[in-house]
Amino acid sequence: MNGLAAPGIRACALTLLAAALCGCRQEPAARSASLEGEALAIRIVFGSLPERMPGGENDTAELAALGRRLYFERGLSANGAQSCNDCHRLDGGRAGDDGRPVSPGARGALGRRNSPTVLNAGFQDSQFWDGRAADLTEQAKGPMLNPLEMAMPSAKSVEARLNRSAGYRAAFAEAFPGQPRPVTYDNAARAIAAFERTLISPAPFDRYLKGEPGALSAGQRKGLSRFMNTGCIQCHNGVLVGGGLLERLGIHHPYRNRADQGLYELTRRNEDRYIFKVPMLRNVTRTPPYFHDGRVATLSQAIALMARLQLDTELDQSQAAEIAGFLKALESETHPER
Repeated sequence: MNGLAAPGIRACALTLLAAALCGCRQEPAARSASLEGEALAIRIVFGSLPERMPGGENDTAELAALGRRLYFERGLSANGAQSCNDCHRLDGGRAGDDGRPVSPGARGALGRRNSPTVLNAGFQDSQFWDGRAADLTEQAKGPMLNPLEMAMPSAKSVEARLNRSAGYRAAFAEAFPGQPRPVTYDNAARAIAAFERTLISPAPFDRYLKGEPGALSAGQRKGLSRFMNTGCIQCHNGVLVGGGLLERLGIHHPYRNRADQGLYELTRRNEDRYIFKVPMLRNVTRTPPYFHDGRVATLSQAIALMARLQLDTELDQSQAAEIAGFLKALESETHPER
């Protein structure tokens, strides 16, 4: 779904895009045709954001409502101090993250990796920075038992905590009808995942792809051309503009943080050293700081550094700013409030 377009198709897309962008002084009718060709080229590389996330075909309103409640439930942490929302905030105008380099857990200890946005996350091919969870349900199980995060001692302790509440017992029975013991750790994760699958947030870029040329400014279209021709689309493609690949960080030059070795820490295979998931770029302008360790403060810095590390390309400030301008068009136009 998020894989790289075939080289021939991508080359065709770039040719169409270049032709379209060169038509800025054409007559109105010709300019309109150029914009249509430009949008066609972009659709080949990125596709359209689906209306439903994978796995959502059997979700019910009751299941998602329970998941929403659990998402904001600090009682799922050992000391009642931490919820999913504390690291992946949907309140206060946040875009599904907390704006910190790394996040403190229920007991104040800092995690090792940056908390990514939860918006549109279910469209990714895997979850977590090392891709260790296949889907949102598997991902939702991790933080509750992680000693640095919500720090619950066991799945049974989660179930016992939920079973103390008559309201939760009724909500689980409604969300999982016919089950003799609906209040389970697995069902809690399933419900949270169902809620997260509702967090689909289209952006101006989606309107542009659907045939609204004015959804992107001339500057953003120029930034998009820079983004494509620099080679960013080798990894940042598909409907999320990323999120579909695991890739080595530091292909041409090493990243400065050599302590976190990414996927290698799970597999212990040398070929997996410094392999991380390619992050999606939707809402990237609203979710600093950047990289898996949150050590890069600004988007322009992140763009220039990625070009150097991954593509052996030096971008000046104006070129990085052009790309950042395009990425602004990936900001969600709707926001799921609590």
